[in-house]
Amino acid sequence: MKKLHLVCLGILLLISCFANAGTTGKLVGKVKNQNGSPIPFVNVILTGTELGAQTDDKGTYIIINIPPGTYEVVCQKGGFIPAKKTDVVINVDLTTILNFTIKKTIIIIDGFDVGTNHYIESILALEAGVSISKSGLHFPGGHANEVVYGLDGMSVSDHRTKNWNTEEYGTIIENEFKKVLDTPLSTFSIDVDAASYANTRRFINMGQLPNHGAVRIEEMINYFDYDYPQPQGEDPFSVYTEISDCPWNKAFKLMHIGLQGKKLDLSETPQSNLVFLLDVSGSMNSINKLGLVKKAFKLLVKNLKPTDRVSIVVYAGAAGLVLPPTNGNNKDVILAAIDRLSAGGSTAGGAGIKLAYQIAKENFIEQGNNRIILATDGDFNIGVSDTSELVKYIEEERENGVFLTTLGFGTGNYKDEKMEQLADKGNGNYYYIDNILEAKKVFVNELGGTLFTIAKDVKLQLEFNPVTIYAYRLVGYENRLLNKEDFNDDTKDAGELGAGHTVTALYELILQEENIEVELPDVDELKYQIKKVTNAAKQTNEIITLKLRYKQPDVDTSKLMEFPINNTFVKFEQASDNFKFSAAVAGFGQLLRNSTFKGNVTYEILIDLAKKSKGKDEFGYRAEFIQLLEKAELIETLE
Repeated sequence: MKKLHLVCLGILLLISCFANAGTTGKLVGKVKNQNGSPIPFVNVILTGTELGAQTDDKGTYIIINIPPGTYEVVCQKGGFIPAKKTDVVINVDLTTILNFTIKKTIIIIDGFDVGTNHYIESILALEAGVSISKSGLHFPGGHANEVVYGLDGMSVSDHRTKNWNTEEYGTIIENEFKKVLDTPLSTFSIDVDAASYANTRRFINMGQLPNHGAVRIEEMINYFDYDYPQPQGEDPFSVYTEISDCPWNKAFKLMHIGLQGKKLDLSETPQSNLVFLLDVSGSMNSINKLGLVKKAFKLLVKNLKPTDRVSIVVYAGAAGLVLPPTNGNNKDVILAAIDRLSAGGSTAGGAGIKLAYQIAKENFIEQGNNRIILATDGDFNIGVSDTSELVKYIEEERENGVFLTTLGFGTGNYKDEKMEQLADKGNGNYYYIDNILEAKKVFVNELGGTLFTIAKDVKLQLEFNPVTIYAYRLVGYENRLLNKEDFNDDTKDAGELGAGHTVTALYELILQEENIEVELPDVDELKYQIKKVTNAAKQTNEIITLKLRYKQPDVDTSKLMEFPINNTFVKFEQASDNFKFSAAVAGFGQLLRNSTFKGNVTYEILIDLAKKSKGKDEFGYRAEFIQLLEKAELIETLE
């Protein structure tokens, strides 16, 4: 059998050689340190291309299928001074040998203090004999005149001039109140992403309030689980509604809508084909980036079933497969591959995504869970890096049944909007991992919801009865709004629901008897139509009809569900913990945004409300939320 395997491998190599004969060349070589020892996991990249390779444990690299020409070749690894060679000639059907010797850095810098414009002290720096203080950088004798590099391969002078605060967030235009007679339908896609809350927590724990664009209220609300009834019928989720007083404007009502996804026994879940797509570029080289990525994925690996399959694709200056498909019963092999990862080079994110989809499709499991899990700071800067181009590619590829989940890491250069869009269009979820406990939440506590989709393209459409309701406003979901026509259009993409996930949405309601006190933009009377309320609307006890569409994960036709909501209001004191806690989170988001619609809410009101509605709180997430409220209040007071 072994001989047959070798014969087949030889035939494949011959086919490959003949296929490329006469058109390409090859580049090979070794990378050593000053003592002549080989250096593994060094990125060797042909500048301006997506071609590159990483050295093996003997320091050897091979780059094949290179078009003939003259190239600049860069050699990079974290903790070493990058090396570059120009005018490297590649000839057809010939092998060019190019060796590198690279030096260790004099100082290793984990990061940069944006607020004080000084370097951050690190153990590695102190071990290198360099002391770092708030007054600047101090070198021992003889080092002051040498070029000093950080972990990302940048010189100290470059660090001093670089603008480190390059995080990017989208602009959120808040939903306005809509008059029911003018706009009776409200349509949106569900959203179970939780990245915004974790990212907001990161800002507050660093002693500052978040960028307004980082605060997506629906993601903050949906970070938490709620105590909704489990589904009983054939549909994969139940629907729950509750209406009471609005805590930030007592003249209005607040409607709470909850969806509960069916929980799955993980021992009975389908086989998984997972591709870990990991960013190992220079920008990821810090403890809270690649260091945390490795710890997070180790947690996931330990929860794999023996029949699950894992591949690992990495990308820096070029993309590569560092672990071929490996079964979950070989956890030691997978964990060892993760341990070997190191960072260095620029970021060919587009090339990495393409290779990951290729590997996922080659190992596709029918009726299984086929998913790419991307971990990055989102800072793609070479290759297919334009967000619209990446989104288009991912939209095309999702039709093959491979979903994309994105995990964001790090600070300083984080690209939030890009990460959100990639997950949305890839039929997956978006998380931000700011610490190991968040990694445990995503990959252990909520593993079913993270990996296993039970319903896709889930859309809600609400029709409001103008007899009872004068106006309404959807709280959050600004990035998930749909046209009314999109609800019945099965080609329109919408959100996915994972096993055991809950989805919560809130609407502010202005009842007809309150409309005198509210001034909303007016619209001229129509010339050719008459706004008319039907007799049926006047005679029913229904105030809202909630319609929902969803598809099974492997089906392209949606199913319609419909729920009438009656004129039943609960006094605020009698409202559920679900209602009160979600309202506290929404109120917090509106304070952080300095929302036009925050009303008379204060941190004091929200802290009291959250404490009284904390409920069971199995993992302590709600208790942590109360602490965040208190921290944010202090930060705002001191600013």
